[in-house]
Amino acid sequence: MRFQIGARTLAAVERHLVRVPLSLGQVLDGEAPTLPPLSARAHGYLVTSLPAVQLEAVMAAAPGMIAQVRQRYTRHYADLGIGFDAYQAALSGNTRSGLKRKTRRVMEVSGGLLDVRRFRTPEEMQRFHDIARGISRRTYQERLLGGGLPDDTAFLHSLHALAAADSVRAWLLSIAGEPAAYLYCPVAGGIVRYDHVGHDPAFNDLSPGAVLMLEAMRDLYAEPGLTQFDFTEGDGQHKRSFATHGVACLDLLLLRPSLANRATMVALDVFDRSAAWGKRAVARLGLEALAKRVRR
Repeated sequence: MRFQIGARTLAAVERHLVRVPLSLGQVLDGEAPTLPPLSARAHGYLVTSLPAVQLEAVMAAAPGMIAQVRQRYTRHYADLGIGFDAYQAALSGNTRSGLKRKTRRVMEVSGGLLDVRRFRTPEEMQRFHDIARGISRRTYQERLLGGGLPDDTAFLHSLHALAAADSVRAWLLSIAGEPAAYLYCPVAGGIVRYDHVGHDPAFNDLSPGAVLMLEAMRDLYAEPGLTQFDFTEGDGQHKRSFATHGVACLDLLLLRPSLANRATMVALDVFDRSAAWGKRAVARLGLEALAKRVRR
């Protein structure tokens, strides 16, 4: 459990937790999840993407445990059953006009072409991975957070297995002949999951990720049998821009009622509150400084 400010971890406390992640299907079906039995070495649970309306039910199912909401966010998704025209109409006017402008700029740099490649079969997915890994190595997600496109044996085995079962889709955008952005999405039960995404920072000014996202959505709306595009856990401007719906969710920490666990919970709560207060204070000071400059 990390004491974090933004993406920076200042300290961490190790606890053995049973993670209970809810899929989009579980989020939408309205039933509270069942908590599995805890082993003797486990300190508790971490329930992620729990719909806020199910909080009381889950806490009642774990009597005596210490509960703490770690974060609240909207679980965003797009309805793939409404058609692409209706999808575009559901986006905000600013989003639509921004995407048109960004796409036009990418095409201008690329000699009038929008160079998007689609990948689906095992052979295609291997080519996708080879190229996308080159982009991933340059992303801040991989360099700073260790969150790039994986290249370990387990992931490659999964990639080929999913492709053989026709259960994965991937896209690459090139700009002026150079690979610029990638998107990798497994598919299960008609739900497409937003799993791995990245772009070369050299193309930041052209917003290649947003341009590629729109083209991927265009393809998915043309494919029958798909129901939702799942933007997964957590919030973000990119997800808000491309989603059509959302469910208020939270991450819930449930720990055994030991003295050490109680102390950890208190420390996390105090740290989080202090960090939030500091963020608000910095924001206010920034606005005050801006106002002073304007008055001058």
